[in-house]
Amino acid sequence: MPRPAKGARLGGGPHHEPLLLAGLCRELFQYGRITTTEAKARRMRPLAEKLITKAKAGDIHNRRIVRKTITDVSVLHTLFTEIAPRYENRPGGYTRITKIGPRRGDNAPMAVIELVEALTVAQTAVGEAEAATKRSAKDAEAAAPAAEVTEAPADAVPADATPADEA
Repeated sequence: MPRPAKGARLGGGPHHEPLLLAGLCRELFQYGRITTTEAKARRMRPLAEKLITKAKAGDIHNRRIVRKTITDVSVLHTLFTEIAPRYENRPGGYTRITKIGPRRGDNAPMAVIELVEALTVAQTAVGEAEAATKRSAKDAEAAAPAAEVTEAPADAVPADATPADEA
């Protein structure tokens, strides 16, 4: 059984917090960006990312799991048909939190949480090229020490050795 988070629960009890986070996720998927407090944005981000990851799978099982959190059917449809395909090639990091300063009334730190843009074909190609470069550099480093060992065998006589040394 999952244990509730310790400490403050975003202005409510333990039963109110998941409902509050689900509502924030629903609004994020509906509008693409929302303005909320930093604490709520930070607590909401992992939930939103998990829901998008489940929506990327797209099968009926994951749809039912997401339906437990996102109860609005139109937003659920938007998540599965528009948002999830946008991040098909992205391994994570679907949201961005940007701090915007304090709220005027109570000086609470505010932030904008938004869905990031999908990777374009060019960005995907650049990412794959960088990964290939890193892999080739690692392979070259791994091959270099092995080549140095094979160049100088242990039983070879040094070039500056004299015949007296051999005896």
